Amino acid sequence: MASSANLSSNPLLSTWNTPFTLPPFESIRPEHYKRAFDHALAEQQSEIAAIAGSTEEPTFANTIEVLERSGATLKRVGGVFFNLAGSHTNEAIQAAEREMAPILAKHRNSIFMNEALYRRVAALYDKRESLGLDAQQTRVLDRYNTIFVRAGAKLGPEEKKRLAAITERLASLGTQFSQNVLADEKSYQLVLETGEDLAGLPSFLREAAAQAAEERGLRGKYVITLSRSSIEPFLQFSKRRDLREQAFKAWASRGDNGNATDNKAIIAEMAALRVERAKLLGYETFADFKLSDTMAKTPDAVQRLLSDVWTPARARAEAERDDLQALAQSQGDNIAIEPWDWRFYADQVRMARHNLDEATIKPYFQLDRIIEASFETAHRLFGLSFQELKDFPKYHPDIRAWQVLDANGNHVGIFIGDYFARSSKRSGAWMSAFRSQEKLTGDVRPIIVNVMNFAKGGAGEPSLLSFDDARTLFHEFGHGLHGLLSNVTYPLLAGTAVSTDFVELPSQLYEHWLSQPDILRRYATHYRTGEPIPEELLERLMAARNFNQGFATVEYLASAFVDLELHRRKDVTGLDVSAFEKEILEKIGMPREIIMRHRTPHFTHVFAGDGYSAGYYSYLWSEVLDADAFMAFEETGDVFNKDMAEKLKRFIYSAGNLRDPAEAYTAFRGRLPTADALLAKRGLAALCE
Repeated sequence: MASSANLSSNPLLSTWNTPFTLPPFESIRPEHYKRAFDHALAEQQSEIAAIAGSTEEPTFANTIEVLERSGATLKRVGGVFFNLAGSHTNEAIQAAEREMAPILAKHRNSIFMNEALYRRVAALYDKRESLGLDAQQTRVLDRYNTIFVRAGAKLGPEEKKRLAAITERLASLGTQFSQNVLADEKSYQLVLETGEDLAGLPSFLREAAAQAAEERGLRGKYVITLSRSSIEPFLQFSKRRDLREQAFKAWASRGDNGNATDNKAIIAEMAALRVERAKLLGYETFADFKLSDTMAKTPDAVQRLLSDVWTPARARAEAERDDLQALAQSQGDNIAIEPWDWRFYADQVRMARHNLDEATIKPYFQLDRIIEASFETAHRLFGLSFQELKDFPKYHPDIRAWQVLDANGNHVGIFIGDYFARSSKRSGAWMSAFRSQEKLTGDVRPIIVNVMNFAKGGAGEPSLLSFDDARTLFHEFGHGLHGLLSNVTYPLLAGTAVSTDFVELPSQLYEHWLSQPDILRRYATHYRTGEPIPEELLERLMAARNFNQGFATVEYLASAFVDLELHRRKDVTGLDVSAFEKEILEKIGMPREIIMRHRTPHFTHVFAGDGYSAGYYSYLWSEVLDADAFMAFEETGDVFNKDMAEKLKRFIYSAGNLRDPAEAYTAFRGRLPTADALLAKRGLAALCE
């Protein structure tokens, strides 16, 4: 055990005398993490031993509540470490991550496989109806019983030992998978030097590419990276087909290059371990195990939804492909459309059909103004206000933070925005928490972070977003509100701690308000003139919302099918990842001109951890809910209807995991949804008739 002097000098373990007790980021060094983790793990192990070894008759207070209070230091240390491991990592943090992954998995196993501890929980669960618990306590007890059982608490000693080894190995493999993808993304750069290299690139992309080059010590040149905010507009605008192909293939082959960062062997081992894990717990497949604790419940239910949407989506995508091919031929481009051509020609078709291209739209979507739009929406729906902090600890100079207040001026929490792509950050966009809300240990207010990968504007220029980028910002802020508005007593139920096919409802629903004309009229303003987006451009933007929707739906669904099919296999011995991916795409009739949104070797949702494994369908499942939920607002004639917003806050955004998801949605809407609103939203309804 470290000495008390060493502990007090470790900023992760000392008192945080910072604004709003934010983590003292500037004082934390990589070597602090291991010592802090060692102390925090020992502390919780002692706490768990005291609960499990108690001779008192188990009660909710002396078992469940004490269990909920345990591990406070571990949550604090882990909250800082894992957020920075994703958003601002380095070799030292990555080494610590590899070391800690199996240790933390082993620690979790030691809690949820603890026989004496589970006996106390099970004894309470068996007589739960006679304990006089309120609804929230009943939910906590039910969730803990489920967690223990799913972690293997009922298994015999040998089965527990094997399951523990599996989960520890999976933790190590998931960490390596994620680091391999980041390494591939970090190592690639397409350097553009000549006017010919830059052909077709609009000024905003040139400025962002110049900024990326300067950050890499290539002043005077231009760099395209594998960040989605860099590569996608390059594929959209570059007239150099050879460079588009080169960049696209690098993007598509992350984790699949036959080198030290190749992920295919990791995937094969993870898939086999997941099958074994499921069978130890009494399930035929990993998908059966994973989905049993979700809204969907079964793989068949997921398969039905994916298939129902796939048929009209593929038909739309094939019609879109024919339009692209016709345009290419009309221009004398004697080519067959390839995946690296789709965005290039689609932009031209959109221009022809809607007189709308990205270069026209982007000047009206400044990052700062879209942040303001997301805050204004939260104010109109939930009465929140946001006061930017100027002096607070930062883990990177680019991050910003706001104090969030409710309608009465009371402190709600802290919101951190980390918006720009950098080589120390993994790709994608996500929400996380440095601290979650709860009331068990006092009125604990949350610290929520949104992490993005937008391209930074050139020197003195604002960062400009595509409409999809703006939608991503609203999406992640919807998750952020789910964490900020959480209003529960028990940490286990707080914020986004809900099933994966329900957690996307608050985020995807929030996207709808970005498209409201009065929001766009006010916040979509030209970055040079300050003029609001012209009405006729706004009309064209709204008319084009479902443009290329076949492509977008197909690339997403293909990833969901591959994820589901892989985890439905009862035997994956000798899995050839590339052959499997090819087999499933052929089975569903994947158009040759489109690839999966996330190819298996870089599918971090599914393999960088357990979160969305057998669960990538969740975005579509939640979209059924969000389309129907927004319709509830539209039916009132006011998309900011106060009564609906109050119900939304009460039953969804602030409720955490207080209720079963179906019960929560029904409490808000009065019924469960059908897929009709989803198909209408994506413009696919007519293709089903």
